[in-house]
Amino acid sequence: MDKEGTQLKGLALAEEYFDAFGKPMLDMHYSGIKSRIAAGFVGMGSDCLGFDDQLSRDHDWGPGFCIWLDKDDYEKVGADLQHSYDALPVRYRGAERTISTWGGGRRGVYDSGGFYWSVIGLPRAPVKAMEWLVIPEYNLATSVSGKVFVDPTGEFSDIRAKILAYYPEDVRKKKIAARCMSAAQSGQYNYQRCLQREDVYGAWRALTTFCEDLLAFVFLFNRRFMPYFKWHCRASAEMPILGKAMSQAVHALCMGNNDTSKMSLITDCCNAVMDELRQQQICTVVGNSLLDLGPVIHSSIEYKDLRDLDVWYRGG
Repeated sequence: MDKEGTQLKGLALAEEYFDAFGKPMLDMHYSGIKSRIAAGFVGMGSDCLGFDDQLSRDHDWGPGFCIWLDKDDYEKVGADLQHSYDALPVRYRGAERTISTWGGGRRGVYDSGGFYWSVIGLPRAPVKAMEWLVIPEYNLATSVSGKVFVDPTGEFSDIRAKILAYYPEDVRKKKIAARCMSAAQSGQYNYQRCLQREDVYGAWRALTTFCEDLLAFVFLFNRRFMPYFKWHCRASAEMPILGKAMSQAVHALCMGNNDTSKMSLITDCCNAVMDELRQQQICTVVGNSLLDLGPVIHSSIEYKDLRDLDVWYRGG
């Protein structure tokens, strides 16, 4: 890789590459439907989240972009447009497109509805509470990652905007209630008991579950979808509500060796979560454990089908 391309992030590289090659391709060969073509850089990969670095470049990284068509146009010209896309240079600004065994299909030409179907299992934004609940949060985060460069009709962006509007409040409460139960069980209860039994695996499992729950609270409080697990801490650190504090606490819990200090930190983190629950008026009840608050939050859910689910169930 030459010096020119070394410092470019994948998203910036994708937009430059689209301007250099994508736009001219559409102008020259697809001018008749250009007014109906959306393009951008959305989907799986650290580059779509802006977290790519030098380590990211050894697989599924490099110049490329996505093109989205409506269903009719996709059926008529999708294959031809994909062929034109495949003929574009694989090298740009010193970066070369690399595709691993499992990385195919991340960039190229899609039917707009089909793209969303492949990521969230629906050709549109979720509408019903149960639809929102069962889609894995990582998939929702993936569906709204990156950036849309152009979208003349707004079809693709309209779906994106509806997903970005985030969970209905009852669904958010359902997930928060379940995380309260899990965090209390793993951090406030089982971690210490596993240590007392000298169960090293159980203690670490309890601790890492608690850490995931802490970071999940950050996303839920900030109304953002939680991405792939290896970006939990990195993404949460950038969020205004408890992001920096919780990401630092998780780092300390994972790196520290003093179990007494860890238990004290677990208590502090739970108190911070309970304070934020009161701040956002999700639960104004004062309790000693998140286990006390989970059922209270769950009972405040208005939609009966969600309220009838077990308090521990958080969906996807």
